Amino acid sequence: MRICIYGAGAIGATIGARLAASGHAVSLVARGAHLDAIRRDGLVFVDHVGNGRQTAGGNDSGTYRLAASDQPAELGQHDVVFLATKAQQLPQVLAGLAPLLGPGSVVVPAINGLPWWYFQGLTGPRAGLMLRALDPAGTMAEALSWRRIVGCVLHLAAERTRPGEVHSTAGRRLILGEPDRTDSGRLRAVALLLESAGFAVERSPDIRRDIWVKLIGNLSFNPVAALTGYRMDQICADAELLTVIRQVLQEGAAVAAGVGIDVGMSAEQRIGIARQLGEARISMLQDLENGRSLELAPIVGAVIEMADLLGIAVPATRTVHALAQARARALGLPAV
Repeated sequence: MRICIYGAGAIGATIGARLAASGHAVSLVARGAHLDAIRRDGLVFVDHVGNGRQTAGGNDSGTYRLAASDQPAELGQHDVVFLATKAQQLPQVLAGLAPLLGPGSVVVPAINGLPWWYFQGLTGPRAGLMLRALDPAGTMAEALSWRRIVGCVLHLAAERTRPGEVHSTAGRRLILGEPDRTDSGRLRAVALLLESAGFAVERSPDIRRDIWVKLIGNLSFNPVAALTGYRMDQICADAELLTVIRQVLQEGAAVAAGVGIDVGMSAEQRIGIARQLGEARISMLQDLENGRSLELAPIVGAVIEMADLLGIAVPATRTVHALAQARARALGLPAV
């Protein structure tokens, strides 16, 4: 398989490096100083987790010389394209994705928050619904058909420590699922591809439920991390913060139930999943520390917009959202 990672930041580079280490042909779409460093010195990948395989050396740490460009047309067509950009970059990314895609290419969005394609391919009153928080211009569904997509939920953490260098810090678990809930051949092929790279892969019969299980965690922990500067273990050790986390988790689960999703776990159980990330500095904290825009719209704003459509009260979520937006503004960062 020819594989492209569109967005070779912390998560994208982790996926790309592990796939390259397992012998696959990997190309990267990156930009700026990060791209310059990869072209000059290679992608430096430091694995603090291990790949879960019995192989010489025990992990995939190393330097990888990979094709890299900020112009997708220079890289040609690929069998699988992983989208690992920030959600606010996706409209521009999708508009320029065509050069990477052949007739049978599969696109795997490895992104945070509620995905823009969530209501595509459904039947019923919300079929095709597009939320303003996710697609303000209403162009994303036209730019890429949901039929090309295999859904993905990430349960791992990584950090870009300097241009050209990425550290995998926690987790190897990836959940994959077809938007139409089938166990398709391409779903099995992508799962095998990622398993070959040492990821712990699950094929889900209902990827939207898995999206919500991850989303309610991001909804609660990510803005709190940005507001406090705490790592995941520090949040989980703070009893007063956990009171806020529980309230937001419960509100998120109520919105999920409003669209027919039972997350299937209590707030305490979801906190237990978060504890498994240990000392991870989760994505919104990393973005704030590095002067990057905060992904509040797909993680928090979309849930509030759905709550409004459903008539569900989410006061704790609104409070956390307002505070995180104010924090971003105070630092001169976009909160999108």
